Amino acid sequence: MPVISFANAKGGAGKTTAALLLATELAHQGYRVAILDADPQRWISQWHDISGPQHNIEVISEVSVASLQGHIRELSRSADYTIIDLAGARDAIVTTAIGLSDHVMIPVQGCAMDARGGAQILDLIKLMEDTGKLKIAHSVVLTRVTSMVTTRALLTIKGLLAARGVNVIDTPIVERTAFREIFDCGGTLYTMDAAKVSNLDRARENAQAFAGEVMRLLPVKVIRSQEPRRFLRIVRNAA
Repeated sequence: MPVISFANAKGGAGKTTAALLLATELAHQGYRVAILDADPQRWISQWHDISGPQHNIEVISEVSVASLQGHIRELSRSADYTIIDLAGARDAIVTTAIGLSDHVMIPVQGCAMDARGGAQILDLIKLMEDTGKLKIAHSVVLTRVTSMVTTRALLTIKGLLAARGVNVIDTPIVERTAFREIFDCGGTLYTMDAAKVSNLDRARENAQAFAGEVMRLLPVKVIRSQEPRRFLRIVRNAA
């Protein structure tokens, strides 16, 4: 069971949107998905309250540093993917979640503040890797990309990150009305009325492409090679 964390030390970077799009798309494709809502704002928990029970999706709202490892252990018996939505911070629970993850997604908008928040997570991962002598797989995902951002500009951003040795997900999360509607009205991209939501087909294509990339990075046959206790010793030292 792959564990995927979404982390950026700055709030508003698009973490929750990216996490929920991935979760709902994986569930739509038939995978059992658990979401650990470790963001104090509880946006995904509120979405779940509005939406009601969703096929193949379980949302756990009460998540702490102490309970995180136990949740992951329990979910390994029932979920194909576990997704952790984290606060816009660099704190103990963010550090712990990173240490327990198979892959860390770092959502970044095209602005300096988001880039600095993402850089803090990259620095934290480097510190944990150096301290624990391990490798923490991670990627940057560009979020809230608008039509004003040209293909050349995206390639420039990706090139700059690649020059630093940072993997960038090829599929950016585009700014779409449908992505906002999910949180306002509940449900998923597949329960919305195309007659009422503009460019819903494009939104679905975007989510499908993003989830497809993640699945290629993390097939459900992933086997965790590190024991959680070792991770916890490492992340306590790095916090």
